[in-house]
Amino acid sequence: MEKVRRLPPIVMLMAVLVAAVASCRKPDAGSGIRVRLAIGGQTQMVYLPTTLADVLGFYKAEGLDVELQDFEGGAKALQALIGGSADVVSGFYDHTIQMAAEGRKFTAFVTMLRYPGLVLVTSPQATARVTTIAALKGGVAGVTAPGSSSQLFLTVLLNRNGVPLQSVSVTGIGGAATAVAALERGRVDAGWVSEPALTLFRRRNPDVRVLADLRDGQGTHDAFGTDTYPSAVLYSSGEWLAAHRETAARLARAIVKTLQWMQAHSEAEIAEKTPPALRGDDLALYVESLKSLRHIFSTDGLMPPDGAAAVHAVLTASNPKVKAASIRLSETYTNELVTSR
Repeated sequence: MEKVRRLPPIVMLMAVLVAAVASCRKPDAGSGIRVRLAIGGQTQMVYLPTTLADVLGFYKAEGLDVELQDFEGGAKALQALIGGSADVVSGFYDHTIQMAAEGRKFTAFVTMLRYPGLVLVTSPQATARVTTIAALKGGVAGVTAPGSSSQLFLTVLLNRNGVPLQSVSVTGIGGAATAVAALERGRVDAGWVSEPALTLFRRRNPDVRVLADLRDGQGTHDAFGTDTYPSAVLYSSGEWLAAHRETAARLARAIVKTLQWMQAHSEAEIAEKTPPALRGDDLALYVESLKSLRHIFSTDGLMPPDGAAAVHAVLTASNPKVKAASIRLSETYTNELVTSR
């Protein structure tokens, strides 16, 4: 029987070190850590960084294999997370505070928008009659999906204008083509619309009335009484984040790279990278929509503490559960993963 040859000790030591270094090294782009990411309406421009990060290859560069799941609204994306069919949500930050009021820990870990970016507009049929928020009493209002942030915004506006909530019927109309169709057919008296559907709708119906515009500081202040309202974020459950902290950090880095890429490129270049199925056939219209909205995107992915406090204050004034709950706001978001390297 042939004698087994023993390696010199120095060679064995080097082999052990190489194996140790390899085990600590970041996975390359082909290793594919699987992440199921639920989006609260992929055709809405407010969630564009989530899609662009995939198109630009930033998820893969972080060693991630991200499955993008599209839903009609943020509430349905949240349901997917709670039900276990998604790991992370691309939705609005206020959901983490609402969940905290119910005793459930959800944490936002990268912020994409400085303002909500939604606009409440009247249908062509209701323009002459619905001249103010107060005039919605007895009418029908459209939200992206029941329980979504757009319904929360409607509730805030109705409360601030003294309109009883039960006096307005609320229905889900989606956030893009379905929202435009509901408005143009008069199914609702007013509805929330985001870009690029908003530009298309107003181009075809130039006389419709804007009841609330959440695309900048002034409009957000007029609607909510605050100059800031951080909205679109990536968030997940506290349990998932504790078990997948490095994966979440990679997601955060991919989104920040995307936000920085968007700042460095023109609207036309951004539109060219957007999948045609999301931007539509009219490239010029999409570019026009981007010009009206690109200022709302974050440049660094960080949640400003005063912004989180502003969202909490708005919710406290409009949501009895939030008002009654003792919420640690610092547990509803973190900036640690954005700044980690």
